[in-house]
Amino acid sequence: MDSSSETRSGIHVAVDLTVLTLRDGALNVLLIQREDDPHRGAWALPGGFIEEGEDLEGAAYRVLADEASLGSGAVHLEQVRTFGTPGRDPRGHVVSVAFMALGANLPAPRRGEDVADARWWAVEELADVPLAFDHATVLDCAIERARSKLEYTTLAVTFLPEEFTVSQLRGVYESVWGTTLDAGNFHRKATRTEGFLEELDRHAAPTGGRPARLYRAGEGTSLMPPLLRSGD
Repeated sequence: MDSSSETRSGIHVAVDLTVLTLRDGALNVLLIQREDDPHRGAWALPGGFIEEGEDLEGAAYRVLADEASLGSGAVHLEQVRTFGTPGRDPRGHVVSVAFMALGANLPAPRRGEDVADARWWAVEELADVPLAFDHATVLDCAIERARSKLEYTTLAVTFLPEEFTVSQLRGVYESVWGTTLDAGNFHRKATRTEGFLEELDRHAAPTGGRPARLYRAGEGTSLMPPLLRSGD
């Protein structure tokens, strides 16, 4: 570990990223397989130590570029929480700032120089996959943040292409929340929520039934009233 990652107090500062996208209708997270100790061979969230002169967001975007081949415009990035319990990393007292990065149709990851493998995992497949460090807790926190923000913000559109149908939007909510929503009720709430969607004058390609109207993201950032997981 180089000196650029260490403060005068001996505390090391890092960033860890929960990168989420939808693949085949399921919520997926990007994991890397560690090539070196500690936890050699284990799966982990992408991350790294802060470099000298680098801010937190800059470090997060560097990790995205190095381990996920993603530029700054590909994802919505935001801080989730800070993890600093002594002993969480056997190399020393490491304080990690956790970010979540959400994007639509994110590409297959490029394996970085310091990792053995990198791949997308369906979140529902991870119940029996032990993650390195405290990354299971970090992942749980980020997923719950994404789920809760879908209730009261327009963040769901981050998982979609520029133009989409209400059915595709509902699919985002169902995949992230792990639930099934009433189609008519959802359509009514989504299209009547001010600032959420902008209706377009064209339709999606027909798939056998009546062509669905296309929409794009509106100018709003919050949902009022919220779309609650309870369905209320």
